[in-house]
Amino acid sequence: MTKPKVAFYWCASCGGCEEAVIDLAEDILKVVDAVDIVLWPVAMDFKKSDIKAMADGSIAVSFINGAIRTSEQDEWAKLLRKKSGLVVAFGACSHLGGIPGLANLSSRQNLFDTVYINTPTVNNPDNVFPQTSSIVAEGELELPEISEEVRALNQVIDVDYYLPGCAPPPNLIMDAVMAILSGNLPEKGTVLAPDKSLCDTCPRKESKPDKLKISSVKRISMTTIPDDKCFLAEGIVCLGPATRSGCGDRCINANMPCRGCFGPTKAVQDQGAKFLSGFSSLFDSDNETAINTFAESVIDPAGLFYMFSLASSLKTKFHDRS
Repeated sequence: MTKPKVAFYWCASCGGCEEAVIDLAEDILKVVDAVDIVLWPVAMDFKKSDIKAMADGSIAVSFINGAIRTSEQDEWAKLLRKKSGLVVAFGACSHLGGIPGLANLSSRQNLFDTVYINTPTVNNPDNVFPQTSSIVAEGELELPEISEEVRALNQVIDVDYYLPGCAPPPNLIMDAVMAILSGNLPEKGTVLAPDKSLCDTCPRKESKPDKLKISSVKRISMTTIPDDKCFLAEGIVCLGPATRSGCGDRCINANMPCRGCFGPTKAVQDQGAKFLSGFSSLFDSDNETAINTFAESVIDPAGLFYMFSLASSLKTKFHDRS
């Protein structure tokens, strides 16, 4: 019997999702035995021409991790969509835009100025910026263009399913692969993780007061939190109330607050806005000066509340693109 064809591709991300596949450990042998991997650039040598030559829809499923930032990533995403029966947005960057999506707080030109001119360690007297073509000994080399914005995968192509997390835990990866191979799939568009908040499964939930109020914000790097206490109750920003469960409480078990990599439940449209609205109600004072002091104590609120979901938030324009 012919094995179903499976593809893995890596766009704008750190590579952790590729490591997550390896973290299947001996279970990866079950996957390799059950499928024919036709694309996995990080591990095996495949060419774009190989994929282009395949019949449309002949790949059973493509797991695409990373956000879309370059013309090459855009082209590959569209090619794999055409050649695949199913596409899974694999990991937080593909699912929501991820940490790369925070670049949307600045224009492309501002980012270029910072990286190639204004950084103190940069030596670029000719102000050379990335180009889309370069002349080499063999001729003209075409290079990917960096787009104005970072986009989540579903802002570029139609996505069938989402595997959340930075990176997705091995048990969810294996469950997703087995579900796809068996054909026992939920409705299209489903996030393949429990649809309840992290607070519902948090091992510290019993220490969370029924009426939670805080008077100040603390930084996890500058304070000591008992490993059995609710982070929010101790004044540490934790996105658990606005974040989907299913991660295995990995950060919580390491005595670190949730930063939201699993994204929101389906009842929430904008993860950052949901948490911000709830968090602002926790401050225990009506004094305007105290409220301002409280707000100013939150370092980098956009980067904190939207660490993984900025690119897919309801607010799409964050800077002047002119």
